[in-house]
Amino acid sequence: MPMNRPAGFWKDLPKPIFTLAPMIDVTDAAFRRVIAGLGKPDVFFTEFVSCRGLFSPGRPKLMKLLRYDENQRPIVAQVFGKEPEYFLKTAEMVQDLKFDGIDINMGCPDKNICKQSSGAALIKDPELAKEIIHATIEGAGNLPVSVKTRIGFNKRITEEWLGHLLQTEPVAVTVHLRTAKEMSKVEAHWEEMEIAAPMFKGSNTLLMGNGDLRDLDHAQEMVNKYEIDGAMLGRAIFGNPWLFDRTRKSAEIPLAERLDVMQMHADSFLEIFGDEKNFLIMRKHLREHAAGFNGAKELRVALETISNPEDVRQALDYFRLKYLKQSV
Repeated sequence: MPMNRPAGFWKDLPKPIFTLAPMIDVTDAAFRRVIAGLGKPDVFFTEFVSCRGLFSPGRPKLMKLLRYDENQRPIVAQVFGKEPEYFLKTAEMVQDLKFDGIDINMGCPDKNICKQSSGAALIKDPELAKEIIHATIEGAGNLPVSVKTRIGFNKRITEEWLGHLLQTEPVAVTVHLRTAKEMSKVEAHWEEMEIAAPMFKGSNTLLMGNGDLRDLDHAQEMVNKYEIDGAMLGRAIFGNPWLFDRTRKSAEIPLAERLDVMQMHADSFLEIFGDEKNFLIMRKHLREHAAGFNGAKELRVALETISNPEDVRQALDYFRLKYLKQSV
């Protein structure tokens, strides 16, 4: 019998729904700010945060992961853990922080997370997983609760596992189409959607697919093929913060604009995090930005030594003078 769970913003999104995957040390508040200005996904998610950690002495550090700008809405807080009582308390906190929804990570394959009986390890304990979803729904009030997961832990159990999740009626389930054991070492098993999609027909739960999607055109192709509600894209954002701009292709972006976006990303990182987060993380981001154009390798080498936004500015100015013949 339908339980009429709060659907929140999800019910108003036009289909297909295209979202950006939450990725630790990638989709932080600074990167989301950049993406929001270039072409927003239909839904943003925070990096995942430990429910128990939010009620520990480490709370101030974790709260930084829950920062967001108003132009990132709808913004969903993604959380992980194993204790239902902490999910309930976290959901109440997420309400107070004015998020648009809360998403439960039941798919992270990281060994340290799984050793805590969290993330993808919950696939092995469906009764606990269901208890966690119910507790989160209880704490979330009118906020919609969604789940991100995989098709199994050591082996594919798509029908059995998703059947358990559907009993709790989350507003949406995003399925990464690999097992936890497979990590990202094999191609995503999109054929499993032939099992999953019929299960969600007529339910109150949206079904999203995730894994190896190259761009929006590819995502649209898979959504159409399997008749699902949408898709989540992750690694396709690397080097292409315009990924969700339906009016432009990455290859069409002028080099000058690419360089401006790199500087904007570095400046946003400093503005948001200051000394609270190591700026060296930006080296990885900027290397991803610096690809697919003449001189990109030289620029990547220069960016290997940056330590602050001014270093970035100097590297980019030199590159502009050499390759674009622009005064700075």
